[in-house]
Amino acid sequence: MKNRNIIFSPSLFGGSFTNIEKSLQEISDSGATYSHFDVMDGNYVPEISFGLKFIQEARELSKLFFDIHLMVMNPEKFISGFAQAGADMITIHIESTKHIWAAISIIKQEGKLAGIALNPGTPVSSIITILPIIDYVLVMTVNPGIPGQKFIPQMNDKVKELNLIREKHGFNYLIGCDGGIGKPNIKELYDSGLDVAVIGRAFFAAKNKLSFLTELNDIVKN
Repeated sequence: MKNRNIIFSPSLFGGSFTNIEKSLQEISDSGATYSHFDVMDGNYVPEISFGLKFIQEARELSKLFFDIHLMVMNPEKFISGFAQAGADMITIHIESTKHIWAAISIIKQEGKLAGIALNPGTPVSSIITILPIIDYVLVMTVNPGIPGQKFIPQMNDKVKELNLIREKHGFNYLIGCDGGIGKPNIKELYDSGLDVAVIGRAFFAAKNKLSFLTELNDIVKN
């Protein structure tokens, strides 16, 4: 897994809701190939964000890989809708459903990549049985749905654990982190096994977004 390329997935929640076309173009121009959408229901997390229509209209504007993060209760009710709206990968929280196998099966039946997300207080052991069938594990490095939090350094241990399991069993899932990712911690996370860095406010606040991601990439490779 050494010398692998890191994937940057800028989060639209950190961009402008009033000009989604501009935000998507900024992601494309930066060289990133993924775009992360935080779908929040105001129930599982405090905020309310993007809905189906928003994703549909964004899909018409962009050919980016749409990384849809469902922070909603009972995600199995919504998966098909977001799949048809333009998702390429759908990530759900292990904590948000009593029917995780059914939910993952729906994602697969829709022909999309399936991801599972872990809140900071949720151990890796809770998803051991489904690791063989998923494509992506998203480690929440802040508490979900609350902007502006600081990175929780102990979450690096989860990345290490997931990477060790992946290497031991020959699994193919990617490991992502979401929340407070930047220059101070990206190298350590990458060395521990990080594949996908979800970055929101820091990305959109950068004056030169291409230079920002280039610098992060240089940090992980040196």
